Amino acid sequence: MVRFITPLFTVVLGIVFLIASLNLPKSNLGNPNGPIYFPVLIAVILIVSGLVYLFQEIKARGFAFKDFAALREGKSPMYLGITLVLMIFYTIAFERIGFLLSTILFLGGLLFLLNGAKKWLANVLVAIIFSFVTWYAFGTLLQVSLP
Repeated sequence: MVRFITPLFTVVLGIVFLIASLNLPKSNLGNPNGPIYFPVLIAVILIVSGLVYLFQEIKARGFAFKDFAALREGKSPMYLGITLVLMIFYTIAFERIGFLLSTILFLGGLLFLLNGAKKWLANVLVAIIFSFVTWYAFGTLLQVSLP
């Protein structure tokens, strides 16, 4: 039963977010529904991902639930501590070295922590490609100024 808490919470959160998004006031400038599009998209993504996760959990209900095993092994506090240190580093480095380099370092560190050094090529590629795509999308397409 514990397996279904997260997907059900995600679906309920998505529905609440969808209702709140549809009740946003109309815009006086440009497209009147413009401010509603992005929140509705996020709500739909939450609902769909929650439902997909729920169906995966229903399908896998005969298998052992291993998520709590990591807590018993003592790895979770170490991962949590290292992730917290990486987040603090990212916060400090963001203003000093900029979005692109700090995001590559943060994401790379997080991927090496979770995937290990054996998948070093995938870790480096994902960190670099994701950071550049995000930087391009915000900086060029959305014209948001990034440090």
